[in-house]
Amino acid sequence: MTRILAIAVDCRRPDLLAEFWKQALGQGKSRTWTDSHGLTYRQLDFDDGPALLFQPVPEEKAGKNRLHLDLAPAEGDQRAEVERLVMLGAKVLDDPPDDPWIVLADPEGNEFCVLPPR
Repeated sequence: MTRILAIAVDCRRPDLLAEFWKQALGQGKSRTWTDSHGLTYRQLDFDDGPALLFQPVPEEKAGKNRLHLDLAPAEGDQRAEVERLVMLGAKVLDDPPDDPWIVLADPEGNEFCVLPPR
């Protein structure tokens, strides 16, 4: 048996992305740590799931994510949640009329979806 400890996100600006996701999710205890090569990471720890780890890389994002997060609002509706996330710095990439999800990108271009409440 094994478990997921963290979901790692390559990014140019770990501080900016960690703050976006902390506000987007409305939770997470932020901490910073440095590896043996002197790279500084930001991490959001949660009580009920894996951490989000923002690790610095020198290159910009290229291509579509092979892994992404699916979010659903805990309260309110999907459209209101999308509007809130856009105000935090996300961008709407696709709003397919026949599918239940809306595709957004975080401030560094990482795709994620917002679904209706569950």
